[in-house]
Amino acid sequence: MKKEFPLLQAINSPQDVRALPIEQLEPLCEELRSYLLESVAGTGGHLSSNLGTVELTVALHHVFDTPNDRIVWDVGHQTYPHKILTGRRERMKTLRQLGGLSGFPQRAESEFDSFGTAHSSTSISAALGMALGSRIKGEDRHAIAVIGDGAMTGGMAFEALNNAGVSDCRLLVILNDNDMSISPPVGALNRYLAKLMSGQFYAAAKHAGKAVLRGAPPLLELAKRFEESAMGIVKPITLFEKFGFNYVGPIDGHDVKTLVKVLDNIRHLEGPHFLHVVTRKGQGYKLAEADPVTYHGPGKFDPAVGIVPAPKPAKLTFTQVFGQWLCDMAQKDARLVGITPAMREGSGLVAFEEKFPERYFDVGIAEQHAVTFAAGLACEGLKPVLAIYSTFLQRGYDQLIHDVAIQNLPIVFALDRAGLVGADGATHAGAYDIAYLRCVPNMSLACPADENECRQLLTTAYAQNSPVAVRYPRGAGVGLVPDQGLEGLPFGRGEVRRLGVRLLFVAFGTLLYPALEAAQALNATVINMRWVKPLDVDLLLRCAREHECLVTLEEGVVMGGAGSAVLEALAAHDLARPVLQLGLPDAFIEHGDPVKLLALQGLDARGIEAAVRKRFGIEGAA
Repeated sequence: MKKEFPLLQAINSPQDVRALPIEQLEPLCEELRSYLLESVAGTGGHLSSNLGTVELTVALHHVFDTPNDRIVWDVGHQTYPHKILTGRRERMKTLRQLGGLSGFPQRAESEFDSFGTAHSSTSISAALGMALGSRIKGEDRHAIAVIGDGAMTGGMAFEALNNAGVSDCRLLVILNDNDMSISPPVGALNRYLAKLMSGQFYAAAKHAGKAVLRGAPPLLELAKRFEESAMGIVKPITLFEKFGFNYVGPIDGHDVKTLVKVLDNIRHLEGPHFLHVVTRKGQGYKLAEADPVTYHGPGKFDPAVGIVPAPKPAKLTFTQVFGQWLCDMAQKDARLVGITPAMREGSGLVAFEEKFPERYFDVGIAEQHAVTFAAGLACEGLKPVLAIYSTFLQRGYDQLIHDVAIQNLPIVFALDRAGLVGADGATHAGAYDIAYLRCVPNMSLACPADENECRQLLTTAYAQNSPVAVRYPRGAGVGLVPDQGLEGLPFGRGEVRRLGVRLLFVAFGTLLYPALEAAQALNATVINMRWVKPLDVDLLLRCAREHECLVTLEEGVVMGGAGSAVLEALAAHDLARPVLQLGLPDAFIEHGDPVKLLALQGLDARGIEAAVRKRFGIEGAA
């Protein structure tokens, strides 16, 4: 620790925060914010969201008896201050690195992480379960859900509110209202919150709240005085009160003393409460305040300079390839519409929105709705392209089956972040899409091996009159520059990329290239399958009959994956061959550098060669 953090240096657990007098909380927040900025600048990670929750985090740990009292952080990308205050300060230099701290709450990492999160809109459900569980066991504790206004647009949050409002338990829901998710928030709820917070009402509420909190009167008296002060401006009858919550707010989320007094009042009351806290993403760092999207998840940077735009990379990412293809295909076909569940930047739809705003739909953090919304558009003769991370499509699986596949609707699912994703870890890994999609009737699934194939297979998928998913990884591939045309590839057909003897590599997706490298050392034949479903059975059987042993390769789980599809095809045609299935194991893969993670799973060229030699008794060292 540096000398300029004297208060923070003495904080090794929330008990130390609770021991501080309230007058020292503001200086602690200043130190915490400075340390946070310095730390994230050195490791990369989420920044804007964490700068915005410093005071709220300090106040929560000062008032509540954590970990006995449970705090559930929705999404969890705003928990770096929480990690710093709960004994993990010195480990922040390992953030999101292999073997280091997770960028999200993890129950296995700390007793203060009450619930593991990384996907949106889960906090109220989990906190309600904890609150009712404590009541059943006769335990005296609070459950607090901290949820952002972006996550509040998720339908699961409202399902939980509906349940919680009629539950007699000690539940506090804190709306961290910063007018920002990852992409700018959308929808009617966001407009409602904006109206609630704007103009005379918010100004009066803010001043009235400060006035009545002098001396910290009981909350009922506080509410009475607040309403009397605000009467004649607007009466705060809110959506959340209709759900059965006692609504308090909005209050300034960067006024730590006010936060402490309000939280302490709520702590002594029974029943469900809803606290509306107004914060600012990037608070205290002007560059992040001005551009919270850029500073949402930066890499390493110099805080004194800010993020310097990197030189244009030599390789296009798969996301960029998709974004270019989407614009080109939309120019050609007026039926195309693009859909994203609040991931405009991450999924590469920025240019599409600019060029085709009337055909661009950001539906908010609502993956289930996104899938069925696309189905409705398809019913009207449009051609929806849903750009969604593989891990987030998991949230819309029933809709994919019930609303899309059963009706055989022509929707293209552009599955970004397929396979391992690196620093975000197991919660964001696209490990399961092959297994969960190939078992659905009417669904097809393509796995491009490189950037050019990605563009071509997207075109092929778009040409079908049925649902097709195209999965591609985060980042760049081997660097092939895509052709600028809109020519597709044969539907359900693979290709032989290398001829060898005895060994047959059956590669799906980007593992084609390490497979080719390993095959060179082993003199093996390599098939680029391109499609998991429909599988090119003719090509597979023809090549399998000419080889003694088979190796399947995929960046997805082995159980039920593409290798399983190969085994099923061989069995169906009574063709017996020893098969080595290489892919992701039956385990969650932690965060870290994706190249290192693939190597640890034996999915680089060296690991593939070593596994093949061991399995089939081939002499020589990898």
